[in-house]
Amino acid sequence: MLKEGTPRHEQISNWIREQIKAGNYKADEKLPSENALSDKFSVSRVTVRRALQTLENEQLIYRRQGLGSFVKDTRSQQPLVRLVDFVEDMKQAGLEASSRVIQMSPETVPEEVAPALKVDVGKTVIRLDRLRLGNNKPVAFDITWLPAFYGQLIEDYDLSTKTIYGILEEEFDIPVKKGSYRIEAANAHDYLAENLEVSKGTALLLIDRLSLTIGEKPIYYQKRYYRTDRIVYELKVERPSDPKASKENMPLREFMPVFKSTEE
Repeated sequence: MLKEGTPRHEQISNWIREQIKAGNYKADEKLPSENALSDKFSVSRVTVRRALQTLENEQLIYRRQGLGSFVKDTRSQQPLVRLVDFVEDMKQAGLEASSRVIQMSPETVPEEVAPALKVDVGKTVIRLDRLRLGNNKPVAFDITWLPAFYGQLIEDYDLSTKTIYGILEEEFDIPVKKGSYRIEAANAHDYLAENLEVSKGTALLLIDRLSLTIGEKPIYYQKRYYRTDRIVYELKVERPSDPKASKENMPLREFMPVFKSTEE
């Protein structure tokens, strides 16, 4: 069972790693006790403790005094908030996504947009306005600004069925690596009200969204206005499984839109 030539504590830690990798022990599941491991591998408890200490240092397990050793949920070490596009959100909600392009044309970059896109004031960018539909009913309205380079890449594609993410990643191998969101309330002005089929002044959920590719290069800056009768945002956090971890900074597990029924 133990490979010759490898220190005993390393053999034990390697075996536990393999068991975790194989899924034989799940996150927060208790590992065999020190006595059980000592008997299983015919080694002293000191050797077992050394193996467990190695795994704890690697953040694969955590130990609780008087209770034993447990598999650590390593997912909490990763940025688990998903960066997805509208089609992916709608698919998860069980709705058929589509878009209606209202306009796509060059315009002088707005002052508030220029810093986000790292474009000088007065330069030309591409503006794309789209009505976003779920089961053919208005859900959101996007106003998107792209640097001229990225705007030219997507202009010949059918943006009623394809997304910016999809075109850039699949057709041009330009990955969307990072993003940021800002959420606030807004009221529908005439242009939004007409397209979203709501009354002027209706409360909307506005999400300012910036998407970046490799090298922190901005791909687009977007204002998405959601109908509040058709969407809410749900945030989930989770207390760390490691009792030594800070309870003040709980990892964000999910941040996602939850779509309400579009049936009228």
